[in-house]
Amino acid sequence: MDIVTPSLLSVVVPLYNEEENVVLLTQKIHESLPGYNYQIIYIDDFSTDNTKKVVKGMEDPKVHLIELKKNYGQSLALAAGIDYAEGDYIITMDGDLQNDPSDIPQMLSYSIHKDYDLVTGIRQKRKDSLIKKIPSKIANYMVRRVTKLDIKDNGCALKVFTKDIAKDLNLYGEMHRFITLLAHLEGAQIKQVPVKHHAGHAGVSKYGPERVFKVVADMMLLLFIRKYFQRPIHLFGIFGFLLIILGVLINIYLLIVKFGLGEDIGNRPLLTFGLMFILGGIQLFTIGIVMELLIRTYYESQQKRPYRIKKVSIGGQST
Repeated sequence: MDIVTPSLLSVVVPLYNEEENVVLLTQKIHESLPGYNYQIIYIDDFSTDNTKKVVKGMEDPKVHLIELKKNYGQSLALAAGIDYAEGDYIITMDGDLQNDPSDIPQMLSYSIHKDYDLVTGIRQKRKDSLIKKIPSKIANYMVRRVTKLDIKDNGCALKVFTKDIAKDLNLYGEMHRFITLLAHLEGAQIKQVPVKHHAGHAGVSKYGPERVFKVVADMMLLLFIRKYFQRPIHLFGIFGFLLIILGVLINIYLLIVKFGLGEDIGNRPLLTFGLMFILGGIQLFTIGIVMELLIRTYYESQQKRPYRIKKVSIGGQST
């Protein structure tokens, strides 16, 4: 097998209760990357089983273990691993052995020889249950329709990033589902390639039908943040201004009715609506201004990472 790059690779894998999988996963990564210069970064997201003990027990000098102080979720676990990673290329994958590390060299070749910033997998012949596949298909369809980004498999965790794109992702909440979209919004050139998919080796699935609702909520939040986060006045200010105009027009009409036609307007619901629109518009406009000030404060303040690391080990030894 030809080595496509001498650069350091960082394989970033969040772990949560993967004591039965992590040894075999490590072995498969080693078998898939002979001759490469790489580090394996496991992020233990406060597992309740013996995952940490098993990782340390391997005493593998290529294995770096980041222990988080509490369970932050997959997005922040990924963020911690990406922040720690030193490689010129950063590879992400799940720890349940459903992704196949043997796909990494092919994906890496696309990134290097075709100059792609992100190479993401499309899982072939998925071995998941319908409980996972149906919500996934719905979520992928919704993302394509709303964002106009034609990504066939947003849920595939196996991805190869250039260092610059990976470091700029700023993951939080549960945004790991939208890593490809986040990279696209950062200007990444993206390539999709077919990858193998295996049935889960051990452990319990952490996904369910409720994932669809989480995807919808996260997607709407992501679109709002990416479009209006830096200029919230453009959203709240415009809506506020429109409500104020509508309220003023209603009240002008009512004034004409009262003084021009001599009709009583005191008991008309329209008067209440007119006043509500004006007050609501003023509130929205004010919210937009306050958020503008908050955003300025956010960007001018010292940035802090949204996770806390308890300990880092290399080859089973604390650093």
